[in-house]
Amino acid sequence: MSPEQIQQVLQAHSEGSSLRGVSRVTGLAYNTVVSIVRAASQRAQLVHNAKVQAVETTEVSADELWSFVSKNKSNV
Repeated sequence: MSPEQIQQVLQAHSEGSSLRGVSRVTGLAYNTVVSIVRAASQRAQLVHNAKVQAVETTEVSADELWSFVSKNKSNV
């Protein structure tokens, strides 16, 4: 497969297309699309782990988390 096909797969996936949809559009087998996405994900995780280390924060916002927890507590 060409680098252009790999780029097309990753672009479509990043825009929210399903893996089967990407497979249909690109003409690649579903398992090939899954392999491309997994490989890109693993490489992205390695880059993230190498670049993001010892991040210090002074403030954390958890508004959405609080809403989620509050809603779930009321259902119990």
